[in-house]
Amino acid sequence: MDVKQNILETIGNTPLIKLNRIAKSIPATVLAKVESFNPGHSIKDRMALKMVEDAEADGRLKPGGTIIECTSGNTGMGLALAGTVKGYKCIFTTTDKQSKEKIDILKAMGAEVIVCPTNVTAEDPNSYYSVAERLSKEIPNSFWCNQYDNKSNAIAHYESTGPEIWKQTDGKITHMIVGVGTGGTISGTAKYLKEQNPDIKIWGVDSYGSVFKKYHETGIFDEKEIYPYVTEGVGEDILPENVDFSIIDHFEKVTDKDGAIYARKLAKEEGLLTGYSCGAAMAGLIQMKDRLKPEDIVVIIFHDHGSRYVGKVYSDDWMRERGFLEDDLTVLDLIASKDNKAFISIDKESKVRSVLDIMKKQNISQLPVMENDEIVGSITETSVLSYILDNPLKNAEASIDAIMGKQFPMVDNKLSVNDLRKYITKEIPAVLTKDTSGDYQVITQYDIIQNL
Repeated sequence: MDVKQNILETIGNTPLIKLNRIAKSIPATVLAKVESFNPGHSIKDRMALKMVEDAEADGRLKPGGTIIECTSGNTGMGLALAGTVKGYKCIFTTTDKQSKEKIDILKAMGAEVIVCPTNVTAEDPNSYYSVAERLSKEIPNSFWCNQYDNKSNAIAHYESTGPEIWKQTDGKITHMIVGVGTGGTISGTAKYLKEQNPDIKIWGVDSYGSVFKKYHETGIFDEKEIYPYVTEGVGEDILPENVDFSIIDHFEKVTDKDGAIYARKLAKEEGLLTGYSCGAAMAGLIQMKDRLKPEDIVVIIFHDHGSRYVGKVYSDDWMRERGFLEDDLTVLDLIASKDNKAFISIDKESKVRSVLDIMKKQNISQLPVMENDEIVGSITETSVLSYILDNPLKNAEASIDAIMGKQFPMVDNKLSVNDLRKYITKEIPAVLTKDTSGDYQVITQYDIIQNL
């Protein structure tokens, strides 16, 4: 029988998948190393097991011991798997910018999780680095993995990720791109690949608010580069010993917004529900596409699974709160968010006074004008009031036909909000569209403001 003896034996040998729609603008073949196929749903399973086994081998981790680690979630998951199978207790420190899903999953695996503030220096006693180090000194028979400086991290990728990519591409890989956090993935994988072919280009993706790019280019650790950002798993405010800057050819910075948007694009366009750092890596590759040629073979490493970001990147509310969803927001989204979706119109023969009463009762400032079930014009609150004030003696019986304006522009319900704003002006206060049922809807500037 083909049977795995435990879950740890399923780590590694993840697939390489060609990207198509999302990579159509890139003049090269783009292949994704999809690490969510690991049992803990991230590439960190590889180095987590390696750190534990190396610590067992040299006596740093003894039977019945406690594994301690500062983690953004994925390394913790890999260590929790190893701890469960091997019988170790796990205590993890993490930051308050990490998704709730990550924290809940670690707890579900039996780990104790301590949440620390993000916006403090690494040396601060409350940082997740410092708390992990302190606990390792206070708790007997404990082992602090310290993935940032533990060389087993990079060795794991030298021994597994690099050889897999080389074999899967039949040695034809020309570029590798990956988000850089602890540095183990990029450094270990790059070391192996460059030993096979030193011409392979290694590109690291960094976040705005991280020190990597400037340090790589100048050799200066600039604290002015450090400020809070929300992308998880990419960038650091320290220089981990696992980052081998000498074998990284270039760092590309990516915004929080672009990383989130491209994670969502990977799901919609490739069927790959990936993590935040994966979106950042994809955005970085798009930014550097002009450096590539048709014959190039690019491998992009997708670290983890999108299930850990359901409450963040894959939440429309979370995205909208940060102004990340503007490019994706469509007229259909505006319709869905309207409190009152009823289509209110008036007949061409309606009287001015009755129209004003409708506007007051419905609390609306513009109305389409209908004739024989066809939209033939529009009326606005301003035009009604102006007419009544200018003609106080005959306003009650006057027909709105006399003050009717042109009909509002008709737009497609899939139109983006960015493009919609080109239609709505001082002269044109609203547009018409149809919902998914084919019913008319009026969209105003107020509807846009409410969503943004």
